Amino acid sequence: MLDSLAKLQKAVILHFQHADHAEVVVDLGQNSFYALTLFRHYRSWSSLRRAQNANCPASARLCHTLPGAMPSRWSALRWQSNGELLTCWPDCTTLEPIMSQPWSPDSWRALPIQQQPHYPDAAHLLKVEQTLASYPPLVFAGEARELRRQFAEVTQGRAFLLQGGDCAESFMEFSAAKIRDTFKVLLQMAIVMTFAAGCPVVKVGRMAGQFAKPRSANDEIIDGVTLPAYRGDIVNGIGFDEKSRVPDPERLLQAYNQSTATLNLLRAFAQGGFADLHQVHKWNLDFIANSALAEKYSQLAGRIDETLAFMRACGMDSSPQLRETSFFTAHEALLLNYEEAFVRRDSLTNDYYDCSAHMLWIGDRTRQLDGAHVEFLRGVNNPIGVKVGPSMNTDDLIRLIDILNPDNDPGRLNLIARMGANKVGDHLPQLIRAVEREGRKVLWSSDPMHGNTIKASSGYKTRDFAQILGEVKQFFQVHQAEGTYAGGIHIEMTGQNVTECIGGARPITEDGLSDRYHTHCDPRMNADQSLELAFLIAETLKQVRR
Repeated sequence: MLDSLAKLQKAVILHFQHADHAEVVVDLGQNSFYALTLFRHYRSWSSLRRAQNANCPASARLCHTLPGAMPSRWSALRWQSNGELLTCWPDCTTLEPIMSQPWSPDSWRALPIQQQPHYPDAAHLLKVEQTLASYPPLVFAGEARELRRQFAEVTQGRAFLLQGGDCAESFMEFSAAKIRDTFKVLLQMAIVMTFAAGCPVVKVGRMAGQFAKPRSANDEIIDGVTLPAYRGDIVNGIGFDEKSRVPDPERLLQAYNQSTATLNLLRAFAQGGFADLHQVHKWNLDFIANSALAEKYSQLAGRIDETLAFMRACGMDSSPQLRETSFFTAHEALLLNYEEAFVRRDSLTNDYYDCSAHMLWIGDRTRQLDGAHVEFLRGVNNPIGVKVGPSMNTDDLIRLIDILNPDNDPGRLNLIARMGANKVGDHLPQLIRAVEREGRKVLWSSDPMHGNTIKASSGYKTRDFAQILGEVKQFFQVHQAEGTYAGGIHIEMTGQNVTECIGGARPITEDGLSDRYHTHCDPRMNADQSLELAFLIAETLKQVRR
């Protein structure tokens, strides 16, 4: 710590580089400088790391250095010491236009943006955006607030998060049966985890909006022909021809219509008796009877059976809590033209919500601190997620948390670790330690899918069930070692009997991938693999929560 914080009033020079941060250099005299970076959080600015310079701790990070004296003063700063942090606020109203960049539903448009399609007809796109903005919302603010409350329970170790569904929803494969089967498997997974963990399981589907997909390249080349990459049915078609690959604004309307129908059916399933606990358990018993691991799972299933029988004997089998369930939807907020159209201001709280889904997340490719996606999601009050890959460093993670969750609300932010089975131990511990050290309240969950994608010898993209399970186990082990709570899993799966991921108790081989390989994007676990994962996670949950 500097000898006196009063020295900071000596000479402060500001260098604004981006909308969300500024470089500050303090002249301490005798060619000694104190440099730091300020990051904007609505109307407050925080210094997260001090510069390595004379009179500064050696552990600090070099942010900025300048030669010679800079005789300038910014006396409108009030500084407060807080251990290794320095926080400052503007006291002068003349600085307000500089220090405060107000959020609006379209403020993202002024910032750099990644992973966006190029629409050839901007007027057509604008017309569709206006049409969507006039339509009813897909979800309601009160529902998003309830999910945020449940997320807070998970963050504090009193619940567990199960999130799953398609890699990318498809217009072509849209059907009631497909929605039902995915919902059914998620219910089956949830009951196993609930009983093992002895706590509620928050159920969130990658459904009713998971249409857009980021791509590693803007173009796709097949047999020497180059076309724009397929970016999900909400943008363009999967067919490899010029007409299909042109981004079409009308697809946004089709995505809305399909999401509306999907949500309608999900609400009916959740509240209409389909989610009856006894029925869901019967489905699990059917799965166990036909499983290669029947003996391993039968003990847990038998205990669930005994519990339900006891509840029936006590006259509790007709309770609405046993026949109904809460179910929420989520998707990656990638196509911001679509997301902006669903921003509504809640009449009760006056807060903004993105009413296209209960929860939104930012992908690992679009989490730039000065980017459009972070800007958009910082202003909506939904619970939000951020994919955290091996390229994330601790400084950027803390900055990202403070931008997206400035109030440090335990229900606001879900950090979704997607490292790869061979990288979890190398990268996750330092991120967890940084979050704990800075006192940030977040929900940690594991995405064991995206870091474990491989290409089979047959050319199909696939994932190995053993690697998926391995990443989940390491995720729990790391959190246990750090004394933190492993709060959930985030998986790509389907209720259909597809052959896209290899391995499992009923092993799918590389040669068998072509049998029922239906995904439009990345490989998904099928129903049996998803349930097997749930039973295996249940064993870990039981040990962790003892």
